[in-house]
Amino acid sequence: MMFDISKVPFSRYGSYIVISPLHGKDENHLYLRNIRNGDHDLGEVFRLELLLEGQVVPYQSQMFPDALRLEADGGFVEIIISEARVLQVRGLGAGLRLTGMTGAYDYAVPAHQGCWEVNHSSQEIRYMLTPIKGILLVDAPFQEQRCVEITADFLPDPETKEMEGAIEEFFTVYTERSYLSFSEGQKWVRKEYQTWSEHVLECDSRWKNGRELASYITWSCVVQPEGLLNRPAMYMSKNWMTNIWSWDHCFNALALAENSPELAWDQFMIFFDHQDESGMLPDFLNNRFALWNFTKPPIHGWTLKQLMKNREFVTEEKLQEVYEPLVRWTEWWFKYRDDGEGLPHYHHGNDSGWDNSTIFHKGTPVKSPDLSAFLLIQMEVLAEIAEELGKKEEAEKWASESMHLLGRMIGMFWKDNRFIAVMSGNHAEIQADSLVLYVPIILGKRLPESFRKSLAEGLVSNGFLTDFGLATEMPSSPFFREDGYWRGPIWAPTTLLIYKGLIDSGETELAREIAEKFCTMANRSGMAENFHAITGEGLRDPAFTWTSSVFLLLAHSLMD
Repeated sequence: MMFDISKVPFSRYGSYIVISPLHGKDENHLYLRNIRNGDHDLGEVFRLELLLEGQVVPYQSQMFPDALRLEADGGFVEIIISEARVLQVRGLGAGLRLTGMTGAYDYAVPAHQGCWEVNHSSQEIRYMLTPIKGILLVDAPFQEQRCVEITADFLPDPETKEMEGAIEEFFTVYTERSYLSFSEGQKWVRKEYQTWSEHVLECDSRWKNGRELASYITWSCVVQPEGLLNRPAMYMSKNWMTNIWSWDHCFNALALAENSPELAWDQFMIFFDHQDESGMLPDFLNNRFALWNFTKPPIHGWTLKQLMKNREFVTEEKLQEVYEPLVRWTEWWFKYRDDGEGLPHYHHGNDSGWDNSTIFHKGTPVKSPDLSAFLLIQMEVLAEIAEELGKKEEAEKWASESMHLLGRMIGMFWKDNRFIAVMSGNHAEIQADSLVLYVPIILGKRLPESFRKSLAEGLVSNGFLTDFGLATEMPSSPFFREDGYWRGPIWAPTTLLIYKGLIDSGETELAREIAEKFCTMANRSGMAENFHAITGEGLRDPAFTWTSSVFLLLAHSLMD
């Protein structure tokens, strides 16, 4: 399958190398980017241009999972990422120009046998440019502390018209080496991707294109362990959302669980590797740092409950690994986000994952029923694990606390046949028409039947269910915005949460309708960060992993 590089970055499993436009900055050129160190910038290193007879010419691009082709009348250049840190190029009748995006201390110096080293200090990485066939010409005039510009041209041999070269990342000292031929490297990448694709969840043939796109996005967004990341990590995107957030990773783990269980466990556990001594999880991670200004909702118990359905994979050893971290995460909410009523609250919308939801439009702290629902399930899971690990008293404690939390939750938040959110302290009801108030459907049959019926009916009668799925704000709400982030657009994670909740509540028909609409929309509009609730158009980042993962989970479930 061919992909649109204007939306889907070209990369590969394990690599921090990306080729894409600079979204919001330069949409007209392709750039080689380094996506280490977070999303504070786009990580541009070199602008890529096609050369014919030494002149820059316009080109058409064709992107496949294993190769990117830049073509014009008279010649072409192909690019592969043969290894996580190695990009290889070859051309016939055409060359490739790399124009360095130079910073305060960036420079280039000649190395061995016609190679050049580029020290891109602003991106904290070095590159070795190696000509294999043809010629490498570099222009890098130095002034004071840096090269004022760096231009490297991989040019074809004048007689054979062939060009081939390698661009390798390194940090300290480059070790001289040889590279696979371009053809052998491409075969290796193709084989690796095909193996991944074969392990992606199956779905109905009508969603073939969506499955192939989701397969490529999830494969290509994994980066290798480096720095703070001591496990392989699936980034949310390699466009500009180049981090992992501490609830996004759960949805990716679920999609991997059936066929790639060890990688799934890595995704699930990666935030617990960096858990604060207080029990808090960071808001996001990348190879360089963790952000602690916010956190994300405690959906980890809910996720673990899904993962534990495969007990051949989730062994007693894994339960031992996760039990104490999950205990500390649960207790954190009651110790640091509870005003004494036993109903934790959110300090900010970012902590809920629903950053700008209307339940926060009057300020914070906010007590919201979704938080209690997540914690209730998490305590149930802790009770189950404790029982299996022989911690009988702890199992009884968690089971009892879970039941008591359900009673407090219903007493505080159930009003007039619906859930509400309130301000912490004075319990003033917050007037909001947000889908977040329907998330407690995840409790399934723990809720009275009348509650479940009211929630299911409300999704339809209040207009949340559009032609394409579940809007995050009621479309008739005065706060609804077409591109309002959590005030209108359809999101994958909330769709999956409510889908699972409806299934557990016995509302199978409605659940399947929601899944059908979402999968049809994503198959047509791509795996965007979120979607226009009225038109189904993809919004924001156009190549997102948790959207891909949810699509695969829902499409696979609809095969039953």
